[in-house]
This record gives sequence, structure tokens and C-alpha cells, in this order.
Amino acid sequence: MRLGFYQFEPKFHDPEHNLARIETALGRARADLVVLPELCTTGYLLRDRAELERYAEEVPSGPTCRRLAAVCARRNLAVVAGLAERAGSRIFNSAVLFTPEGRVNTYRKSHLFLDEKDIFDPGDTGFPVFEVGSVKVGMLVCFDYIFPEPARSLALAGCQVVCHPANLVLDYAQWMTLTRSAENRVFWVLANRTGTETLGDRTLAFTGLSQIVEPRGRLLYRAGMDSEELPVIDIEPERALDKLATPRNHLLDDRRTDLYRL
Repeated sequence: MRLGFYQFEPKFHDPEHNLARIETALGRARADLVVLPELCTTGYLLRDRAELERYAEEVPSGPTCRRLAAVCARRNLAVVAGLAERAGSRIFNSAVLFTPEGRVNTYRKSHLFLDEKDIFDPGDTGFPVFEVGSVKVGMLVCFDYIFPEPARSLALAGCQVVCHPANLVLDYAQWMTLTRSAENRVFWVLANRTGTETLGDRTLAFTGLSQIVEPRGRLLYRAGMDSEELPVIDIEPERALDKLATPRNHLLDDRRTDLYRL
């Protein structure tokens, strides 16, 4: 599998500009699967629920979804994009998987970060696993990484590649995903953004450093802090099926679930 991410700085409140930029970048990608950042078409610091409602769209019928689906079909490419998803009266911070065959699958962010709790609804999908070709793929969004349960849930469901759209601001986040990759023996594609956003007296600086990690927690590629990049790495997804830490220690089978009372 040829695996990549697109790290860039979305233009705040300009979905059309951001989507055109994404389409251009994907048009150059020779990849099987590319991961885009969290809220990649809108920017992050949305003022309130009313402002979020102006930018949220339904999946799969919204304009961003239709255009990304068309790119995937034209380029024989799968894409995971972080989007604001409208579902009736609810709005989720979602990751959406588009496949070249036309399938659209959604994961809704489970662990909302800081002021996201004021404008988004908490995700209700659990941690499903989908297929890109013959490869089992799962999705998380940004702050989900800080909890061990989401990645472990994906691993228990057979996930080989974790796709992780993010708008990271904490300086230890990238290192923690190395651990999540190693403790579950999965490939991990972290697609972070760059730049800063300011809303009133609040400024967030996004950390870049998007990365692709192999199942023992080693970096295959890490982007710069401020660079725009779309790297593509060849991986062997079947390596994620080997859960042996030693010849006698299986990371999933050796769990002591009889002792995990809490």
C-alpha cells in the first residue's frame, strides 16, 4: 500500500479555497490512501455553535463530500478527511473515508478537546474498522490519541492502519502516537496542520510534524513544523497482523482481562 498525508495550513473560514487546494494536491499524489487534517476545509477556532452550523455539511451529500468522492474515483485513491458533519440537529467533528469505489464511511470524534465541548456533539459511532482494498483501516480524530482505549479497540477489531486527522497543539502529542502504534502493532498516519489561528484573546499554534509510523513505533517519515508536504510511503500492511512482542508474548492474547476490573 502507498500511504500518505497532506500537511498544510487551511485558510480560516474559506472552505472553497481549502478544498481547491486539497484537490490540487491530491491530483499530484501517487498513493492508495491519503489522510488530511482535522476540520481541513473550515479551520478550527469556530466562534460558537451558530458559526459551526454555517460550515457543517451532511455526509455523504454535502458539497465537500461530493468533490472529494469525485477526486477519489478519478484518481483511484482513498482519502480520509476531517470534516464538520451535520446529522439532523447534531454536529460532529468527524473523519470521513472516501474510497475509489464510491463508499463513504464515517467516524465521529469521541473525545472532544477543550471548547469543542461547547459546539460539537460527542461522537456516537464507537470505533469501526473499514476496508481499503484488502487492508483494514480505522479512524481517530485528534485528542482521541490521548486515551489508550480507542486505538486498542481498533486493534482488537483487526485494524492494520490507523488514520488520524488532527489539529494538534500539545507538544507531546506526536510522541504519544508512537506509543499507541507500538502497543497495538499498527501503522499510524497522523495528518496534522500548520500555522496559527486567533479568536479574540485566544491564539492556537498548530505543531505540524505529521508522521507515518510502523507497527513497532518507529518513524517512517515525519514532516516539518511549518512545511506543506504530501509524502507517500510504501508499506506492507500485513506486518500489522503480527502482534508478537517476543516469541512468547502476544500483545492481544496475553491481556489479563480477568484482572481489568475498572
